[in-house]
Amino acid sequence: MRLLGCIKEVSDYELVISLPNGFSGFVPVTQISDAYSKMLSKQVAQGELLEDLNSLSDMYSPGTLVRCIVTSVEKSADGRRSIKLSIDPKKVNKGLNASALASGMLLSGFVSSVEDHGYLIDIGVSGTHAFLPRQKAQNYIKAVKKGSDLKIGQNLNCVIVEVKNEGRVVHLSVDRSEVAASLATERQNWTLSNLLPGLVVKARVQKVAPLGIKLSFLSSFTGIVDFMHVDPEKSVHYSPDQVVKACILSVHPTSKVVRLTLRQAFLHPGGSPHQLSNDRMGAVVEESTVKAFYKQFGAIFELDDGTLAFARLKHLSKTRKSLKPGTFKTGCKHKCRIIDYSLMDEMCIVSLKYQIIEARFLQYQDIHTGDVVQGKVFALKPIGMQVKVTDGIRGLVPFLHLADVILKQPEKKYNIGDEVRCRVLECSPAGKKLILTLKKSLVQSKLPVLSNYEDAKPGLITHGFVVCAREFGCIVKFYNDVKGLVPKNELSSEPISCPDKVFHEGQVVKVMVLKCEPEQERLLLSFKLSSKPAPEDKKECTPKKKQEVKYQIGEMVDVKVLKKKDNGLEVSILEDEGNVIALIPTMHLSDFVANCKLLWHCLQEGDVLSRVMCLSDKGEHIILSRKSAVISAVQEEQVVRSFSEMQPGMLLTGYVRNVMPFGVFVEFPFGVTGLAPKVSMSDKFVTDTKDHFVVGQTVIAKVMSIDEEKQRVLLNLKLSECSSGDSAAESFALLNQYFKEMKEIRNLLRRRGESSMAQGLCELVPGKELQLVVQDMKEDGSALFSGSCVTSFTVTATRYHLGDKNVVPGQKTKALVLHVDALTSKVYVSLREKLLKQ
Repeated sequence: MRLLGCIKEVSDYELVISLPNGFSGFVPVTQISDAYSKMLSKQVAQGELLEDLNSLSDMYSPGTLVRCIVTSVEKSADGRRSIKLSIDPKKVNKGLNASALASGMLLSGFVSSVEDHGYLIDIGVSGTHAFLPRQKAQNYIKAVKKGSDLKIGQNLNCVIVEVKNEGRVVHLSVDRSEVAASLATERQNWTLSNLLPGLVVKARVQKVAPLGIKLSFLSSFTGIVDFMHVDPEKSVHYSPDQVVKACILSVHPTSKVVRLTLRQAFLHPGGSPHQLSNDRMGAVVEESTVKAFYKQFGAIFELDDGTLAFARLKHLSKTRKSLKPGTFKTGCKHKCRIIDYSLMDEMCIVSLKYQIIEARFLQYQDIHTGDVVQGKVFALKPIGMQVKVTDGIRGLVPFLHLADVILKQPEKKYNIGDEVRCRVLECSPAGKKLILTLKKSLVQSKLPVLSNYEDAKPGLITHGFVVCAREFGCIVKFYNDVKGLVPKNELSSEPISCPDKVFHEGQVVKVMVLKCEPEQERLLLSFKLSSKPAPEDKKECTPKKKQEVKYQIGEMVDVKVLKKKDNGLEVSILEDEGNVIALIPTMHLSDFVANCKLLWHCLQEGDVLSRVMCLSDKGEHIILSRKSAVISAVQEEQVVRSFSEMQPGMLLTGYVRNVMPFGVFVEFPFGVTGLAPKVSMSDKFVTDTKDHFVVGQTVIAKVMSIDEEKQRVLLNLKLSECSSGDSAAESFALLNQYFKEMKEIRNLLRRRGESSMAQGLCELVPGKELQLVVQDMKEDGSALFSGSCVTSFTVTATRYHLGDKNVVPGQKTKALVLHVDALTSKVYVSLREKLLKQ
């Protein structure tokens, strides 16, 4: 289908085209012309910018009329139609051939080459060379003000001045007066296959009806002018046999329907339709008057300034069923909102829907950086998640911003259609670019939004996120791509040797501005949020009581160890300059029971621990946790905040609160607890519950049943019931976390210089092969070993790990390290051939 369209927006990669009857389409950058596409391909192949390749914005302006052809119509997931167009003359002028060309014809052409005396123009007709003399282009070049020369790929309205050699050579003109005066005539022998949109013809009125006018033109053609394209100044004065000037809007190749317009702006080729002033877009009109109602299409209204507007049927009421035609009689008044402007109809598009009239955001211009917006998940892509804010506004949540932590499987957290609350990181209305964040710490932040360097006054405290951690410090980004440097000496009140071990990409941080140079876009920051008090102020600086400081469950903090206690580590929260005291219970130092005691042993006063989570703010101390599984569950919102949120079948991460003979009590973040009875504790038969679980152990529990009256929850801890599906991946993830922690412990021990324990953990790593001597055989079938490399350890192999070997005291053998318990100085090994070969 061939259409006349009007350029509505120009971006780097496409033209947005206004089409008749309120529709819109888009022309991809690859559908401009052959010459322009070849230059694009050349630039991509060379990997560098070509001097003579101009951007679309250099060649096209909003308000320019262009001839298009529909290449495809696709329906998106939300039911909206996407009309893909081409303005390539080879497609638009496909019905023309060299013999059909005649002087006076008005065609679309594109500059394909710039020559000394003029321009070669691609008019899409095979075997025809079209030339535009330079003198015939000067008037046009001055008028469009797009430079001193025409550009390759530029679209032109061309009039054929002369035809030579049976159409093989034609001379053109783009002189504005010649183009404006052009008129299609019978002498030019137009046919239905080559009839072009944009041609102005003399037509005769055949019939006048409520929905429009039927015309005849060029002797053998008939066409329709619908109610939106009757000249509003003469709408009641048309009569049969009246001669009028009309412009062809569209030609349908199969139905052979030709649509025309009688609006004055289209009757002089090369002109532009009237545009709406920017301040009217989105305006609410308290009283608009119904001019006409069409039960299959919609209604025409007269607005408060006398202009006409159109509302589609779906915008007249909340639903089709609730539409009351009686309320749209001529003269009835309605409240509406201008939601768009159709350049091709020279008419505002309005909506009477209450939710649209009251909507906070209607277009990208309404959204500002830092705004908190509601939206729905539209699509999950490798680069992030698309969120639909309104029908016409979509944003992207980059992968890094899907949560406070990096999500490995975002599809498990988000589903298409989910409601989400985001914050605007960046909004560019010109490019329809909207970048959002779902990081809860940023969305809920009450601190000032830093969106330009001019606002970065020294002393300002705000939230940002880490984009880079290196040995020189951290680079922190804010809104609108504002970013600054936190040098190494400003990372903490305690020295941090390796920032990349403490801070990670995407981590939300609270920072203070130290210095800013807006012109150079330089910003110096600090994680130390308050300067040290002067000596005379020291008396007033007293530690804050716990009750004065409130921390939210799930809030991440950095801490410094103050004191080692029997039940854990007493720490100070660095964010509050060490004035707030908290406790990390021993069993909350790790997800792994063995590592908890080891970490308690290794950590000393003055050590700094990063990314510790607030678990509870009740009682004497703030309780913190380093359990990575529990932290991930809270940050990915795989938790319940109250008993009422509990649902049978849920898989929840928690920790053992108490082990009783009849079962295990499990506590979850936010304080909800449940009981796993003895029969639901393990896939194996349970004789003694204490043989299976210890207090503080991290567990994944499945909710079996809920007693709302007694506020009781029954749980299942069987591994067979508590896997989310990919048990192998879960096991590897746990192992990876375990080895990561062991590496951290080895580094601590090396720095402490604890020789025997350091040797055990640093040298006797799992998987290492040892040369041992059998010392003794025990009654249970296990064996004890000795060796030069394990002088300070007790080395044991269970009966199973002796395999098929019949070992005797004094025998030399190879063994593989399975596990090292540094606290008890025990090493567990295996003699099984299968493991040794691996």
